Amino acid sequence: MKHLLTLSFIITIVFLSGCNQKQKMTKIILAPYPITAEVDTVDTYFGTAVADPYRWLEDDNSKETEAWVTAQNEVTFAYLNQIPYRNKIKERLEKIWDYPKYGVPFKEGNNYFFFKNDGMQNQYVMYIRKSLDAEPEVFLDPNTFSDDGTIALSGLEFDKEGKYLAYKISKSGSDWGEIFVMDVETKEVLEDHLEWIKFSGMSWKDDGFYYSSYDAPKEGDELKAVNEYHKVYFHKLGTKQSDDILIHKNDDFAQRNYGVHTTEDESFLVLSESEGTSGNSLYVKKLDGNQNEFIQIALGFENEYNIMDNIDGKLLMMTNEDAPKNKIVLVDPNNPGRENWKIIIPEKEEVLQSVSLIGGKIVAEYMKDATSVAYIFDYEGNFIENLNLPGIGSMSGVRGDKDENVAFYSYTSFTFPSTVYKYDISTNTSEVYTKSEIDFDVNAYETKQVFYTSKDGTKVPMFLVHKKGLKLDGTNPTYLYGYGGFNISLTPSFRITALP
Repeated sequence: MKHLLTLSFIITIVFLSGCNQKQKMTKIILAPYPITAEVDTVDTYFGTAVADPYRWLEDDNSKETEAWVTAQNEVTFAYLNQIPYRNKIKERLEKIWDYPKYGVPFKEGNNYFFFKNDGMQNQYVMYIRKSLDAEPEVFLDPNTFSDDGTIALSGLEFDKEGKYLAYKISKSGSDWGEIFVMDVETKEVLEDHLEWIKFSGMSWKDDGFYYSSYDAPKEGDELKAVNEYHKVYFHKLGTKQSDDILIHKNDDFAQRNYGVHTTEDESFLVLSESEGTSGNSLYVKKLDGNQNEFIQIALGFENEYNIMDNIDGKLLMMTNEDAPKNKIVLVDPNNPGRENWKIIIPEKEEVLQSVSLIGGKIVAEYMKDATSVAYIFDYEGNFIENLNLPGIGSMSGVRGDKDENVAFYSYTSFTFPSTVYKYDISTNTSEVYTKSEIDFDVNAYETKQVFYTSKDGTKVPMFLVHKKGLKLDGTNPTYLYGYGGFNISLTPSFRITALP
């Protein structure tokens, strides 16, 4: 599973608004705010009239919308440019932001890959090395996709042997993607080129891969047309997209989405069906040529079902069915009924976040009071030991091979830049593999976890981050940030935007 780093611009703005409170403020002159035109658009839903006076702004290609955006920007930047200490903050941010940042290494075939940003690059660069000690070289640089940096790498997947890489790009932040294929050894981009890919990964099987897409939109409607009837295809290397094989479609439900992936040994194809941001139905098909139809594993959209991998012909699955904090079960695809599911790791007090199969064992990452903890189990679910982390912080999922003992993970906290650790599961030991050096004294600050009781009695964990020796007497300017939605918790992470 590949991850790309994102940064919220909102956080930057909030931090700026609270900086330098003791500095004398210069009076800022406000430009007249533009008036937004209203139209008489009313829709009736189930007998209720709902006004939508700004419907005209949905036409992103109109001259009226373009003029509205221009007017908004003029007011915004006329205000921001008058802030007296804005350049000072910008200079400090540019200085401390310029440090090398490393992603977690992963092995594909006989090579190791990792992402790195030298400091101020728009996008992380993908590197390849023949061994863990070999000199790395650039493998794929998304910064070269366009002169203005508006084309991004949005997904990638290697084939089983590590011979080919399918990668997806997106332009100008659009959800639409295009898929290309690269020969790993020669770094040559092949002729395979797939368009109009959306809400899809790539998953290999022999000499091709599965993906999901919609029909191509009409010209001019690319960013505003409704997407309907998501379909699953198989693309064979060296062929045109028009020749791709349709694997699955559902003509009865226009808004449902379909994603597929193969197990690591490519023996099973897993189909996930969803119609919202949570909950899915799950189906599997054995890819041995003898099974034409998908077998239903779970139906309905009330719960989450996610196949982790194949273990001796049975499927290891994480689900929150009858376990809101998630559990791990083993499913026999020949007898997929719930009465035959075997619980491997039952629900715990902590929330199960992810599972990795490393060196013949299960590494389970949990969230406890908004921080990371990790436990090691055998394939039968017997607890072996804890994976000890450096302190109160957040780890990324452990990346490795289920047949090898060496794996990698990253760890970060509020005052601890993301650091990559090399982990040996046979000895349960971790050592620093790559570490970033920045212009910031991490030892001058401390992090404490405290708990407050909410109105309904729930104990809510919070973190206090401050300079050591600070007197907590209620007089200090404080930046308070929280979030609630989509089952997302704010766990400790290093934010350059907080340092000034």
